[in-house]
Amino acid sequence: MADATDIQKQRAIEAAQGYLMLDLPDAALRRLELFQDSATPAEVEQLRGEAFRLKEDYECALQHFERVADDSENNLDLQMGKAWCFKRIGRLDKAIESMRAAYRGSPKVAIVLYNLACYFSLAGEKEEALSWLARAFRMDNSLRNLVPRETDFDPLRNDQDFIYLMQLSEPKESRKKS
Repeated sequence: MADATDIQKQRAIEAAQGYLMLDLPDAALRRLELFQDSATPAEVEQLRGEAFRLKEDYECALQHFERVADDSENNLDLQMGKAWCFKRIGRLDKAIESMRAAYRGSPKVAIVLYNLACYFSLAGEKEEALSWLARAFRMDNSLRNLVPRETDFDPLRNDQDFIYLMQLSEPKESRKKS
């Protein structure tokens, strides 16, 4: 097969991105087959990682994510994808490390702080979890609506400090009705 042109490669990348938005990881991977040589762009490796993450093949996803250059603190999607996979293979230490990198690159993105709280909760580090969660709520109090369904907070669910934080973060009009 003749080498693909730059236009064909760009179209394959854009198609793969579209398939991933539609939650069609196999179709995305088929489009990325165009990139077979050893000089695969980091963007393609990240897309492959995301496709395997969607397929719940977390080990394979991490292999692709790890091929993306590590100037990646500013690559929020990469760091969050890695953290997602590390959590699911039981490597909370690495998940926390990835989310800390995400925070260094994107300190004003509330969901990063929220995810750090989740991972610290699972790791049994209550003070860290509550600190990150409180900061996330200050940035975006709507994240509070995720907590009731978030199983990552089950280790803290009955903790008095956790309950107090949840009460403090209630909208003022809700607290007055109680």
